[in-house]
Amino acid sequence: MNKKKLWNISKIAVKIVITSLLIWYVFQKIDFNKVKELFLTSDASFILLAFVLYCTSQVVSSWRLRTFLENIDLKLPFWFNFRLYLLGMFYNVFLPGGIGGDGYKIYLLRRKFKLPTKRLLLALFFDRLSGLWAIGFIAVCLIIFIPKIDIPATWPVTALLTGTLVYYLILRRFFREYSRQFVISHCKAGMAQSLQVLAVICILLAQDFDGKFAPYLFSFLLSSIIGIINVGIAGLGVKDVFMAHAADVFDISADLAVLISLTFWLISVLAALPGVWFVYRSKEFEPMPDEEEIKNVEDDLDPGSIESHLKMP
Repeated sequence: MNKKKLWNISKIAVKIVITSLLIWYVFQKIDFNKVKELFLTSDASFILLAFVLYCTSQVVSSWRLRTFLENIDLKLPFWFNFRLYLLGMFYNVFLPGGIGGDGYKIYLLRRKFKLPTKRLLLALFFDRLSGLWAIGFIAVCLIIFIPKIDIPATWPVTALLTGTLVYYLILRRFFREYSRQFVISHCKAGMAQSLQVLAVICILLAQDFDGKFAPYLFSFLLSSIIGIINVGIAGLGVKDVFMAHAADVFDISADLAVLISLTFWLISVLAALPGVWFVYRSKEFEPMPDEEEIKNVEDDLDPGSIESHLKMP
């Protein structure tokens, strides 16, 4: 067994251990039986609607990525781009070792269209960054409805507007080609993230919830940012720990907060399943890269590996 394969196996093993420890810690803070009961008694129609909304958000996200690829003059057919996006989702969720789903997308696009790795990497990076901006935008809107956050509403609004302007000016000055279609791409990012927020609302409604939505939604959005810390498997564990602690801060039900996180994770896993077709059955993206080709992709990036750049919403 070569060093590369041993490293990938070790990395997966470490992630499994860390995820297990995080889940164990979460269940020390909540009532497992209560969470189980909540899940089993959820209104299936609302859970199905949450699944549909999440899947729709992924279609919009792939559309957003297509816009950023157009900025580097790579005009992909919509459904080809979406199929490639599904492939990446599957790799991110079910094959957490190696370079991840975004790495495979970069490899396949580089091979097919002969574009430099770094141009593709930056397109995917700014695509993810737009998702992070959308989370911040919605989170700022929610702050107004959370009494526990006792600050003037003008502060976060001013910070968001100032940050957006600085973000755009930097993009325009140093990465000009990626700033094309700035408004369109960020509207798509807002749409994708809003659909996921609606999915969380459906998870709450599945419990016949009639309380304040804002603290749960705000906590969920912050957990998405925390999920950038890629130590668990597909975000499992890290987000749940955050939701459990956020419950103490915002005086909400920890059981329900963790239920939201776990249910959303399960929905994301199910949504990624169709990607298995493109990995093991479809010939569309063959041949898939071998270990040496993967290493060449990693070597083209400086600094670090693809995963360190692309684990954003």
